[in-house]
Amino acid sequence: MSKEIEVARDVLQDNTQNAVANRQRFGREGVYVVNLMSGPGAGKTTLLERTAEALGKRVRMAVITGDIATTRDADRIGRHGVPALQINTGGACHIEAHQIARAADDLKTGKLDLLIIENVGNLVCPAEFDLGEHDKVMMLSCTEGHDKPGKYPLMFQESRALILNKMDLQPHTNFDVEAALADARALNPTIEVIKMSAWKGEGLQTWFDWLLARMAATGRT
Repeated sequence: MSKEIEVARDVLQDNTQNAVANRQRFGREGVYVVNLMSGPGAGKTTLLERTAEALGKRVRMAVITGDIATTRDADRIGRHGVPALQINTGGACHIEAHQIARAADDLKTGKLDLLIIENVGNLVCPAEFDLGEHDKVMMLSCTEGHDKPGKYPLMFQESRALILNKMDLQPHTNFDVEAALADARALNPTIEVIKMSAWKGEGLQTWFDWLLARMAATGRT
């Protein structure tokens, strides 16, 4: 048992060191970095397609997508005219900082204003691994259930913003918006909330404005 704990601690320590190096690099390069997290099927890729359409000609942006296998998400986003690079974890439930460092080399992040990382769809591991990002953003869809903030607290504790997606479907589910927000705010009183339907396009402008405001707040153009 003690050996397993030591191995886990070493992995996290190594990741933290790599994340610090990433954060220093992104600071030098002047690129704002977001780590977008959610469970599988919450709508991250659809949101990033819409973001690429809206902001791709306004800011220099790129996307890193994480999945266990396939390049399907990167292919979808890349069709909208922004560089999109796929990381396949080969079974791991999260992206790690050293993988972001290699992807940043390939993307030449010094020429970017905005980098969005679409983490692996998982409600447990991604929040444990710092990637060197400026902000974590958590997406929760109305089809997943309003109990998720209470059951998976770290994702919500670590995030600057919470996106409630698929709001167009909320009337057809038992998703209790106020219950979900009460749990999220009990964990993170300052979390910012953005309600949207990425598929229908409702609430997207609030997300775009949030991104641009955070870029400005962190000194990005």
